[in-house]
Amino acid sequence: MASGNTILQFSPSSTNLSAKIHPIVLFNICDSFLRRQDQAERVIGTLLGSISADGTVDIRNSYCVPHNESSDQVAVDIEYHHSMLVSHQRVNPKEVIVGWYSTGSGVSGGSALIHEFYSREVANPVHLTVDTGFSSGEASIKAYVGVNLSVGDRQLAAQFQEVPLDLRMLEAERVGFDILKKTTVDKLPNDLEGVEASMERLIVLIDEVYKYVDDVVEGRIPTDNSIGKYLADTVASIPRMSPAAFDKLFNDSLQDLLLVLYLGSLTRTQLGLAEKLNTAAQIL
Repeated sequence: MASGNTILQFSPSSTNLSAKIHPIVLFNICDSFLRRQDQAERVIGTLLGSISADGTVDIRNSYCVPHNESSDQVAVDIEYHHSMLVSHQRVNPKEVIVGWYSTGSGVSGGSALIHEFYSREVANPVHLTVDTGFSSGEASIKAYVGVNLSVGDRQLAAQFQEVPLDLRMLEAERVGFDILKKTTVDKLPNDLEGVEASMERLIVLIDEVYKYVDDVVEGRIPTDNSIGKYLADTVASIPRMSPAAFDKLFNDSLQDLLLVLYLGSLTRTQLGLAEKLNTAAQIL
């Protein structure tokens, strides 16, 4: 007896894809949202980067694209998008389109139409969403890809499927990102406070390593040769010097940093004074 059941199929081509994002992209997206015209509900833009052989999408740059959308239609400024792409590739020719971004807590009906446009620009684009409204208490970042839903050979619709997203950054970049994702900030930390926060975090990590080594020695947790090799390589990479020599090196570097900060502050003061004198001269 022949079966008359209808089989729904999802295209599995994107299941092995993952994404990595650089913090400069998040800063660009938040800046474009703050500068949006007519207080639009959201902004969209193009993501640039590269795609590795294992399917990892490296998102390294972005730019905003003007658009208008309503409940049933979306209009994207394609000419502006292409002109910005040409300008970016003149500076970074190796960066290609890898997807697009939008601000907000998730995907919407218009997202499918925009994703369809970017699917003509690049195969299997990544859709990045950044919650700049802090609906969950902090900035939420997610990445999606489009998965086709079909009945037999007939494609019916597309579904957004979330993919793993890796946010890697330096310690200095993490300080800025931690401030960015908070709804309120009492004050921005200066360079010395940033160094202090980094040293406190380093001390916590060292204490965790001490505890792990003690637990292994006492037999409370099993031995992991890979972790032991990593710790041995880390200790071997540290130059051998006396505490006095280390203190001198650290203090010299700190004094150099303070000198640069002082010269930068002095330069800003002179530029501000020169601007005011120039303005006063033009008025007189």
